[in-house]
Amino acid sequence: MLTIHQKIKSGLLVMITGALLVTSCNKDPEGFAPIVPEVPTGDMLGTVLDASDNDSLYYRLVVRAGMATALNDPGHQYTMFVPNNNAMKQAINALSGGLVPLNAPDAVFSGFIQTQITPEQAFAIVNYNIIPEKVSFASFGSTFPNFQYPSLLNPAPSVSSLLRLTTFPSARNGNWVNNVPATVVDREAGNGYIHNTAALVAPPQRYLWNRIDTDTDLEYLRAAILRADSATNQGGAVGNLQGLLLNIGANFTVYAPTDQAFQNILTLAITQALIAQGVPPGTAATQAAALASTPGVFQNPALFPVLTAQVVQGIVVYHVTINRSFTNNFPTTQTNVPTVLNTVIPSHPGIGLSVTMGAPFPTAATVKGAENPTPANILLNATPLLPDPLGTSDQHYLNGVLHKIDQVLIPLPL
Repeated sequence: MLTIHQKIKSGLLVMITGALLVTSCNKDPEGFAPIVPEVPTGDMLGTVLDASDNDSLYYRLVVRAGMATALNDPGHQYTMFVPNNNAMKQAINALSGGLVPLNAPDAVFSGFIQTQITPEQAFAIVNYNIIPEKVSFASFGSTFPNFQYPSLLNPAPSVSSLLRLTTFPSARNGNWVNNVPATVVDREAGNGYIHNTAALVAPPQRYLWNRIDTDTDLEYLRAAILRADSATNQGGAVGNLQGLLLNIGANFTVYAPTDQAFQNILTLAITQALIAQGVPPGTAATQAAALASTPGVFQNPALFPVLTAQVVQGIVVYHVTINRSFTNNFPTTQTNVPTVLNTVIPSHPGIGLSVTMGAPFPTAATVKGAENPTPANILLNATPLLPDPLGTSDQHYLNGVLHKIDQVLIPLPL
């Protein structure tokens, strides 16, 4: 860890903040030819939805949101991500806690939308499902990381009237919106496109820090972040990393080691340090296991010379990239991508990402640290599309994505 300490520069968090300010999307915009306005013809989006039997439940949500008239405005073009009736039934079954069974009549589901979903909630969902331009699915591209598209939903109007929550559609490894498969694409209406999805693409509700702060399997990561911030956290104020993980303008992916992963690496590192001090190996291993047995290891003054705030800071930011990466959009062969650590060590190889795709969801995904002998496994959801706080992969938040992993990523030799 002393080698890590020597390599990490003191301006790390300043660089992170600078990167955050200049990085507002996953990819820089490309140049486009001048757009010639179209004169819409045919049925508008609202009419198309209303006439489709398989979109009837979502149309009830549109009506509840007060959006039907807006979607029929020929003066505006939209792209909509619309769950079909089967997907809406699954969403309502989950929202009702199982009280509305999947085999209930459609009228029961319509009644739930009308009585149990408020107009404000419906408005947020529908607006998150709309991009304010007309985009065919092939136009979303298949690059990594994928482009992000602003939706109509402002998640924090009190912060700025210009904020928009973004979606991440991609034609890589299949057709996706965030980590939800698109089942039918390019249903064209006079003023836009409808792309049907296998599940309701719901807007995120919390910040990355909210998950890290409350997950009982991420207590070491939480403690590491607080230790990293201790050098700048004066008088109880929110430190830089914690603050960034609460920042509505951020666009991160956090590869979050579990508590067991931290215990493993800390036990190894402390054992090596004690042996170097002349402690017999057996005794060193026992003492190290005891020291690493709780997240309080990061607040142990005896370990401060090794677990300095700057060393811990460097390790933490090595687990963060400045983009949102869902596992379904990973490269299918291991490919290195930069992390926040690259803002101060530009030549660092970053982390290696890889996914094995199934039909349609990933069956395995890994992330490899430069000094890890083997890749860390991303702990994929027990069943696809498990949402916050139940899932372990592709957990979507207001300012990024979180994946749990089974190793701590090592950027430099210990």
